[in-house]
Amino acid sequence: METLISVDQTWLLLAFLFVVASASIVIEQRYKWSAKVPGAVIALIIAITFSSLKIIPTDAPVYDMVWGYVVPIAIPLLLFQVNVKSIFTESRRLLFIFLLSALGTMVGAFIAFFLFKEWIPELDKISGMMSASYIGGGVNFAAMTAKLDPSKDMVASTIVADNLIMALYFILLLSISAMSWFRKRYKTPYIDEVEQNVTAKDENLAASYWQPRNISLKDIAINMGASLLIVAISFTLADWLKPLRGMVDHLLLEILVSFITDPYLILTTLTFVVIFLFQKPFQKLNGSQELGTYMVYLFFVVIGIPASIPMIIQNAPLLLLFVVLIMLVNLVVSLVLGRLFKFSLEEILLVCNANVGGPTTAAAMAISKGWRTLVGPILVIGTVGYVVGNYAGTIIYLITTRLM
Repeated sequence: METLISVDQTWLLLAFLFVVASASIVIEQRYKWSAKVPGAVIALIIAITFSSLKIIPTDAPVYDMVWGYVVPIAIPLLLFQVNVKSIFTESRRLLFIFLLSALGTMVGAFIAFFLFKEWIPELDKISGMMSASYIGGGVNFAAMTAKLDPSKDMVASTIVADNLIMALYFILLLSISAMSWFRKRYKTPYIDEVEQNVTAKDENLAASYWQPRNISLKDIAINMGASLLIVAISFTLADWLKPLRGMVDHLLLEILVSFITDPYLILTTLTFVVIFLFQKPFQKLNGSQELGTYMVYLFFVVIGIPASIPMIIQNAPLLLLFVVLIMLVNLVVSLVLGRLFKFSLEEILLVCNANVGGPTTAAAMAISKGWRTLVGPILVIGTVGYVVGNYAGTIIYLITTRLM
């Protein structure tokens, strides 16, 4: 497919990625109307538009660089200032509804698998990938794709369906928070608090959250050095352990080996060990959230690029329905169980966001809506998805592959 910018124009494509990521952040923080939509969604929409108009190619080596290098480096950066103990103290309530929402994703994946397995090839692998993605985020999708190794055509079609519907899902979640029908049926303490504090000089909430910080050259050096070292050790260890995968032929052992040889699980676990042992130094470290978040914005541009609307209509209409069904079941299960256990509407919507998009998009949503006290907890709980997602995705795959 011919595009205005060709596949081999690496510098132009690299510039596009960085400019769109930067523009999304600037737009989100500068204009009140755009602050209602997280910058990650803005990045997705811009990328989808440019690829649909055939300005940029839907596949290029420079995109693989973001998948292969930028994303792993971003994970430790986003976790460096997380208080590991707070997962079971401050965020215990959100953890429960997050796990219920994750259950909704798994139920949705099973239902969608049984409905579409006769018509969509490699659906066992796709089910595992999407389960991991819609519990953790795009990082888990990348990890499961690398592990299950489906055909490139199926990966491309799945990404197209996933990214388009994910962007629409985020917009739906933002819209639900403003719908009177839902507000009449759920507690909305955080929305009520924001509305009580609204003034004529209402500030841009995203800009307020990302206030300038005193970030030194030493902070940047420690952040980047520590992150790269953790990534290098994790992926090297995963390579050493990889031969174990061919040595077992039992379901439970296969699950166990899949877990301990997964580079992203090793990366997340090693990062948690490091920040647990060196909690005080990392708590004092500035700039890790900023650097990690910017890298994630680059990732959102990249995952939006394959979501060409003409391509999805032509190549992936059934996958589109498959993805829609998983998301709808996730939302319905989350809303029903959330109301049953008396969670607020804001908590339910944020964990749905964290499941599908990861902690960054969920935190961005909390920031843009002004639910400031939920920003920290959803970032913490959202990172649980990075760990749980690959476990859930592996289990879904190992079960569905026997039912194909």
